[in-house]
Amino acid sequence: MRSFGSLLLIVFIIVGSYSCTPKPDETEIITTETLFLEMIDMVGLTYFPEPPYKTVQYSSFDRRSTLPGGPNWYANSDGFGGEPNPNFEEVIQEPGEDGIGEYLIADVHGPGAIVRLWTARINGQIKLFLDDHADPVYDGLAQDFFQKTYDLFAEVENLDRERMEKTVYQRDASYTPIPFAARMRLVWIGNLKEIHFYQVGVRLYPENTALQSFSPQDLVTYKDPINKVINALADPDENLDQISSESPVIFAMTLQPGEEKEIFSLEGMQAIERLTVKLSAGDMDKALRQTLINIICDDYPWGQVQSPVGDLFGAAPGINPYQSLPFTVQPDGTMICRFVMPFEKNIKVKMVNQGEQAVGIEGTALAMAYAWDAERSMRFRARWRADHNIIASNRAVQDLPFIVAHGKGVYVGTTSYLLNPNDVPTPYGSWWGEGDEKIFVDDDVVPSVFGTGSEDYYNYSWSSPDIFYYPYCGQPRNDGPGNRGFVTNFRWHILDPLPFQKNIRFYMELFSHERTPGLSYARMGYHYARPGVSDDHLAIMPEDLRHLELPEIWKPANRMGARNSVFYEAEQIISERIHTRMLRGRLWSGARIQTWYPRNSAESKAFSFRIDEKGTYRVHFAVALTPNAGRISVSLNDQFTSLTNNEKIIDLNRPYRTLLRNFTLPATELEPGRHTLVLKFEGAPAAVERPEIGVDFIWIQKTNR
Repeated sequence: MRSFGSLLLIVFIIVGSYSCTPKPDETEIITTETLFLEMIDMVGLTYFPEPPYKTVQYSSFDRRSTLPGGPNWYANSDGFGGEPNPNFEEVIQEPGEDGIGEYLIADVHGPGAIVRLWTARINGQIKLFLDDHADPVYDGLAQDFFQKTYDLFAEVENLDRERMEKTVYQRDASYTPIPFAARMRLVWIGNLKEIHFYQVGVRLYPENTALQSFSPQDLVTYKDPINKVINALADPDENLDQISSESPVIFAMTLQPGEEKEIFSLEGMQAIERLTVKLSAGDMDKALRQTLINIICDDYPWGQVQSPVGDLFGAAPGINPYQSLPFTVQPDGTMICRFVMPFEKNIKVKMVNQGEQAVGIEGTALAMAYAWDAERSMRFRARWRADHNIIASNRAVQDLPFIVAHGKGVYVGTTSYLLNPNDVPTPYGSWWGEGDEKIFVDDDVVPSVFGTGSEDYYNYSWSSPDIFYYPYCGQPRNDGPGNRGFVTNFRWHILDPLPFQKNIRFYMELFSHERTPGLSYARMGYHYARPGVSDDHLAIMPEDLRHLELPEIWKPANRMGARNSVFYEAEQIISERIHTRMLRGRLWSGARIQTWYPRNSAESKAFSFRIDEKGTYRVHFAVALTPNAGRISVSLNDQFTSLTNNEKIIDLNRPYRTLLRNFTLPATELEPGRHTLVLKFEGAPAAVERPEIGVDFIWIQKTNR
């Protein structure tokens, strides 16, 4: 981000740069409706925006971070409260005796639109003023504004409110477009000593852009197109309109180790509207990483797309089913891409097998008619890169480049693929992504997008290990416990793309909770580019595609979030082993897990541990979430108990995934001596023929109270 004055300078530069642009026709006026329609317009992304705009972000980043590479470049006081400098553009009113002050988040003069809002948590009130009106269009709780923006307005009842929860509202972000014709002023009223994280994504349009400011009545006037967009976002596989009437090209073949083949090619001016690919091999994790796809448009010497097949589709390593607007990965391994790929003369799709096993390839390519615009059309680009065996740190923080490109284009998405070997079993300790995104566009001296943390960029918060996915963001893989293991995050910039006229430099800080050697970090910046764009991509080498595995043996560490803890392997303290067996694997502590196969709901398993000193303790247990797992309840010393989140019956069943997760009992006073934790089987889904409960380790943590 930047100071308030420098932001105004950027706005004036943009306005001046486009002052000769003809005024758009009245039929091209930008409204709440047109912005909603852009939320699913995959073809529109292929054209450089007209009228052109710049996307910037106002955020609560640490205001000491002013000089790239300077002493405070990695400062991290981003909204926790009590920052050295207020995390705002301006202090409007100093805090009174109650600690409440008034602060300017943004004041944009000229036409624009709010296109994304996010918070991890924020206290206080928000006032949003549009076009110099004295009365705010929004005056309410800040938390609601950033996560459930339209809910303040009674008119929201005209929309499909239930589906908004997974489409317009995405995890901790709100994609609720708010256009403004002349000005947008956003004010926060709250206590600087309390948590106040925020991000506000804004499009800045040229001065002469025809634009209709948001009104709550828009949710009535445009309810039909808005609901259509919500419906498409809810299930793009079924509800996103298909443009092409052509029959898809079908391909199927086998690649032997070291072999390269052209999968298909097309001639003439067209675009690929949808591409589906499915691989088959003995080891799918290796096949998806070691089979490269190259998509080459218009006889370029190198592919505009160069990526391992699995990574291109946003859920590697392995098959991790999810659905988003541009990509879907189905449970059977079918992967679908809806990013439209235009070409002026021809397109060739090649694959090369860099692994040691034969790989079967099948799929389809759906072509559509496309009018190549010599001034605005762009080619789709996605170029993968990876760094292996690097050291993450909270002291030696570094900026990892995702893309550095010169020329003209639009940035539309990001993925991060990590192998995180940290052995702290809690998010506080194993967290890898404390670092901010920093995106320089065109003439930026400091980033026009400066974030507050990697998970914040990906629309979640507090280093959550949850598996989730929405139309524009997701975490389809996080092995656990905590943030240990393989972790994948994605975010698509569909309503909030980042156009660049001259260049773009996208960096993400690698900033972990503690020093972690042996990290692997692969990543990709998806973008569209006009002819002539050059970037910092290096050809993918076999070493980049090395097969990654978790450390052969690991043990949970009693540091940070697991401090003051004693760990017990489940097999060491289980009372009896009837209906159990030991399974092996790198995900589990000590490379093995005690797995119980209960026959009925009367069965239970007891685990006994000793306390030497009277005190207040938390009892944790790490168990497997698997496709064959069932449900359990918990008792401690013959007393039935719920978890800290009041959950009484714990469902461990997770289709298509195998994860390791901690569960925690409320803090309790324990006397010296032996204590018993009992897990009782509470049934399983009907489709599970042989239910299993995998118990990895149990740990006892003394609290400070």
